[in-house]
Amino acid sequence: MTPSWRKPFGMFAILALILVWVAIVASFSGWVGRWPALVQALFYVVTGLVWIAPLKPLLAWMETGRWR
Repeated sequence: MTPSWRKPFGMFAILALILVWVAIVASFSGWVGRWPALVQALFYVVTGLVWIAPLKPLLAWMETGRWR
């Protein structure tokens, strides 16, 4: 049985997704910094959870080789 290349590639894809998402959210920091503290907290909680959505199909692909 040969190891699959999907898992290492998927791992790097997840890291890239996180880095891109962090850069996008951080680029809004000057704008978001002018909002009230509770609105800022809500923004960062939502953006902190949204990046997880693309992980389910990516993890499925890593395990099975199919996107569904």
